[in-house]
Amino acid sequence: MEAISKNFFLYLSNNKMLDRFAKRFGSRFGADKIVGGETFSQAIPLIQQLNHEGLEVTVDHLGEFVDSEAEARDRAGECIRSIQQIASNQLKSEVSLKLTSLGLDISHELVMENMALILREAQKHNITITIDMEDSSRCGATLDIYKALKKDHPNLGTVIQSYLYRSDEDLDELDPYDPYLRLVKGAYKESGKVAFPEKNLVDDNLKHLIKKNLLNGNYTAIASHDDAIVDYTKQLVKEHDIPTDRFEFQMLYGMRTQMQQDLLNEGYTVRVYLPYGEDWYGYFMRRLAERPANIAFAVRGIFN
Repeated sequence: MEAISKNFFLYLSNNKMLDRFAKRFGSRFGADKIVGGETFSQAIPLIQQLNHEGLEVTVDHLGEFVDSEAEARDRAGECIRSIQQIASNQLKSEVSLKLTSLGLDISHELVMENMALILREAQKHNITITIDMEDSSRCGATLDIYKALKKDHPNLGTVIQSYLYRSDEDLDELDPYDPYLRLVKGAYKESGKVAFPEKNLVDDNLKHLIKKNLLNGNYTAIASHDDAIVDYTKQLVKEHDIPTDRFEFQMLYGMRTQMQQDLLNEGYTVRVYLPYGEDWYGYFMRRLAERPANIAFAVRGIFN
């Protein structure tokens, strides 16, 4: 049933008609429970509130798979403006971005040019940028770009997905770069040729990657709402005496808010992944596919 549920919501995430409907009626169906607003300016009060509660933030301008050079440059401009507003409003926030929104599928030169502009602005204000991971067909290109940029931009992170077979080897190859890594399970529909088909294997691999990256001494963001993964991490850092400034927990805005507060109260760093923008529909469907418990949350949010 879990596999059927995941495939169903991943199918819905690519439905263009439902996407158009969602953009028109999103607020009526609980979009504001998971998205910070349609513009970064609308998200600022929410970021300030989260910071006041003790939570760090990373913002993500929703949208991917851009096929126009002009749109890719517009997306880069939006990232730069969000960096400037984070700095001017003294927000405790990082910026996450997807390379396909900056022209990865158009040309290597275009995406590198856009990344250079974004990283120059981020470095000026000492703001961390995280390159989000997308589907497996773009994984190699994403990590190659990360490696090329990391040596000149220490405040640059990326993502490793535990459902991919290749992730353990990717971790080894990234280790010399002193990487800041967000470790996640993964939310795209992938073939059994490249990804673990069973949830328990994905979970076991995530635990393995968390342990490996932490013991390598690299800063690690554990991005999971799973009690078992959180408890595993807490026990691991206790056993190996890993200080709390070497890792953080990350969770999606609007989900597991009590767990976020509990972790804060225990002295851990907690970062909220806060998306904004009009293109929230595909993001929402992938979150439902990722974790069946999210479906119950979404239904409660709609009726509330």
